[in-house]
Amino acid sequence: MAGATTAKRDERRGSAPPRSGGGPGAARQGWRRLANKRLAAVLLVLAVLLGGFAGWALYGSNWLRVERVQATFTEGSTRVLSPDEVVGTAAVGTGGPLASVDTDAVTARLEQELPRIKSVDVQRSWPHTVKLVVTERTPAVLLRGGDGRYTEVDAEGVRYATVVRPPKRVPVLEVAAAKSPSLERFGPDRLRAEAIKVAGQLPVELRHRTRTIKVTSYDAITLQLADDRTVLWGSAEKGAVKARVLTALMKAAKGADHFDVSAPSAPAAS
Repeated sequence: MAGATTAKRDERRGSAPPRSGGGPGAARQGWRRLANKRLAAVLLVLAVLLGGFAGWALYGSNWLRVERVQATFTEGSTRVLSPDEVVGTAAVGTGGPLASVDTDAVTARLEQELPRIKSVDVQRSWPHTVKLVVTERTPAVLLRGGDGRYTEVDAEGVRYATVVRPPKRVPVLEVAAAKSPSLERFGPDRLRAEAIKVAGQLPVELRHRTRTIKVTSYDAITLQLADDRTVLWGSAEKGAVKARVLTALMKAAKGADHFDVSAPSAPAAS
């Protein structure tokens, strides 16, 4: 009997439902979940408040308004335009939010209305200033017009300005290839482009001493220097090599008035 009673007692004990997890550990986990939820809610409210404050500070307050527009030029840049001209053309109104300034639109307006500008970096300088950092185009050659005026052309071949008085130390480009097969084969635009390429290949000092770049054919480009010396450059090919050879040749033959670097491996001076 005792055995049967014990078995029944064990059976009842085994069939009893398990006790739910409880105790101090479960309570701590519950409090931790509740605390995390409250913290998340607080952080969400703070983020909304901070976002609203930032938006008001940027667009609704007087703290970050445009008060000044300044134009500066990159070091070494040609200086023909004035800061006032650049600022006026930029047309950035004062009093509005600095964050609302459309820098891309200002850039496009300046480059379109002032072709002398090669590039411009429009910067927001917090809290109150818009800065315009301008790089002007530098003339590589001049094209003489029939009316006596000159068109400035940069090293990229961009014609960007017409002037009555030519700038100093910029060579005039002449195309005299009427009797050359090169004119028919390449066309005047290509011949001019080759001459402009040569102008960009010249050392700065030599370019400033060059008065005329004359093109009689694709492979016959001649430089007329200020001291009546001439340089037969040939084509625009191997320009860097020709520049080095010419510099050395002019130092070695100081009394010469004609230099030929059309074949840089066999230069000549006379």
